[in-house]
Amino acid sequence: MTSYIKALVVREAGTAPAVEELRLPEIGPGQVRVRIRAAGVCHSDLSMVNGTLSPPHPLVLGHEAAGEVVEAGTGVTRVRAGSHVALNWSPPCRECWFCTHGEPWLCSTANVAALENGSTLDGAPVHVTLGLGAFAEQVVVPERAVIPVPDELAWESAALLGCAVLTGTGAVRNTARVAEGDSVVVIGLGGVGLSVVAAARAAGAATVIAVDVSEAKKALAEAAGATDFVVSSENLSKDIRSRTDRLGADHAFECVGRAATIRAAWRATRRGGQVTVVGMGRADDMVELSALDIFSSARTLRASVYGSSDPDVEVPALAQDVLSGALKLDHLITDRIPLAGVPAAFERMARGEGARSVVVF
Repeated sequence: MTSYIKALVVREAGTAPAVEELRLPEIGPGQVRVRIRAAGVCHSDLSMVNGTLSPPHPLVLGHEAAGEVVEAGTGVTRVRAGSHVALNWSPPCRECWFCTHGEPWLCSTANVAALENGSTLDGAPVHVTLGLGAFAEQVVVPERAVIPVPDELAWESAALLGCAVLTGTGAVRNTARVAEGDSVVVIGLGGVGLSVVAAARAAGAATVIAVDVSEAKKALAEAAGATDFVVSSENLSKDIRSRTDRLGADHAFECVGRAATIRAAWRATRRGGQVTVVGMGRADDMVELSALDIFSSARTLRASVYGSSDPDVEVPALAQDVLSGALKLDHLITDRIPLAGVPAAFERMARGEGARSVVVF
């Protein structure tokens, strides 16, 4: 029996997304159908619209989400109808070289920009963002793309765990391994950047300097645990050094995805310090660093893909932290919106306003 759903669709590159009715595919072996309850608006979704990425169209947006399993296909063992789940936009295959060598976040079969799944009412194939297309009433996904979470966990919290929180927390804990007493600078205070701030404080960082282009982000940064707030400028490295004994920070996290802010993070870090790039940028935005500077500064520059994490292990652990009160997420959600409100949320994001907008179904 064919199912019809409403979803947020971009028909062609350069056009505005709009809510449309689509045909949802039947589930096959090893697949599940999930009714989406909450979905966060992530910068990666905006990247699918603004030209940073070039996905195929028509495209259903959305990838940071949680919901309830409606139907499970043959062979599915980890969930059943009624299970509460967070979606995983980068499910590891557990068989490739990276998965079998302890790096499932670099899985050879994951991290695809879009996959074909479903169709428009006139029969054209539809693609879904990062294999999910979660700005939709329901999705059909592989069993390995869902992670069971406790029934008592709020839908909005479960949704954020699947992307912003896991990405930011993992960058601190797994990639950079921030230690007690370290100094940290975080550039870019969206949902991921604020999660980095909170995780750095939880790790025992003595100084956490939050940086954004908007003064309005100060209150959000302080709520996340920042000790200092700086409005980004050409004097950023001097501002950071004045707060870190003239040395620069032990760690800098770039959560924007631009060459200019990666260079700013590099300059804000002390000799021998670590720069972790969390933001996803454009393929043609080249980062230039002096060969002599790379040698003499002895800094480390690396990326953190999905928090260098195994979501199947870490999402349930983070869920327990939320339920115990050890991890608070209320400050991350600044707007609760309907599905049709996503384009306006993109506009707020582009202006640097707020943290996470969450679609509540």
